[in-house]
Amino acid sequence: MIDINFFMKFHDYKKRMLNNEKLQKEELFSTMETLRSPQPTVYNIETTNACNMKCKMCPRTTMMTRDIETLNPELFINIIEQLKPWSKEEWNKWCDFVKKEYNITENEMSENNFFLYIIPKVIQLHGYGDPLLDKNMPQYVKGLKAKGFYSYFSCNPANIDIKQTEEMFVSGLDYIKYSIESTDDEKHKLIRGDESNFTKSYKAILDLLKLKAEKKYETKIVITMLDLNAENQQEEFQKLREVFKDKDVYIYLKSEDQQWYREDYHGTNSVHWSEICQHPWLTMTIKSNAEVAMCMEDFNNEIVLGEANKNSLYDIWNGEKYHKFRKDHFNLDENIKCVKECDMKLIGDFL
Repeated sequence: MIDINFFMKFHDYKKRMLNNEKLQKEELFSTMETLRSPQPTVYNIETTNACNMKCKMCPRTTMMTRDIETLNPELFINIIEQLKPWSKEEWNKWCDFVKKEYNITENEMSENNFFLYIIPKVIQLHGYGDPLLDKNMPQYVKGLKAKGFYSYFSCNPANIDIKQTEEMFVSGLDYIKYSIESTDDEKHKLIRGDESNFTKSYKAILDLLKLKAEKKYETKIVITMLDLNAENQQEEFQKLREVFKDKDVYIYLKSEDQQWYREDYHGTNSVHWSEICQHPWLTMTIKSNAEVAMCMEDFNNEIVLGEANKNSLYDIWNGEKYHKFRKDHFNLDENIKCVKECDMKLIGDFL
């Protein structure tokens, strides 16, 4: 989830900055603190950072050094007890805002539709790991559904277990995303590692679609391919679209999130990555070891703002560490990795 109310309230200020209007630093900081909700919103809960893939574009493969851990189930329950879903009125207001400001409708399939209509309402259950390796996932989905939340996670289709996935369908999983980089097994392994396999994955997804149709499960199956700036990228994506033609899936080509460490930096088509970073005021991330980090992109938990197993999310969100982190975004403090190790623009860049 993201704080849709803050996003809407701050939108005009953001547009002014993106149009090169220089706003007064202290006044803007005070305004943003006034606009942000004292009640925290959680973007994602990384239930595990275990993964058996070796994806060439993932910093987890080459740069992540933290221990492999799985979240305590009791802590997960405690976390969602501290949160609330958006009301119908709030969500309808948000949808009207998106249509007006971004000219993106609810029924199209694109990365910006996904970011603006799905991400703001779901609690993501992935981070730098594959949730299919967490045996507690059906329990977590059921808990979220009981509290009125939408649930979603992205995973590797080579890890599909039909029985486990059906348990999540029954529990009320709203969205599950499978990442597929090629319809050729060998090409897929070059990108995702030897554990990946298109042929096996495709058959499993077709089995799930059949099961979903027969039993009328409502989970939306999402298929994505990353735009890795490959020479044959569009051709590969068209092949993927063709094999899923007329299937009940939501499919789109997704811009690569973080490219700061890539030699072939190739930009983005994503609204999210094109605009100013609002994460310090918008939402928080909870990692598999219970640490509250700046955002899900902090793969090594280098900026820890609290510990969810020791303090309430409210106290963390409104605490001194978060206050300083917000100030650091204004001051472009070089001690935070956001300055050099992130593709997003920081507010301080515009002041």
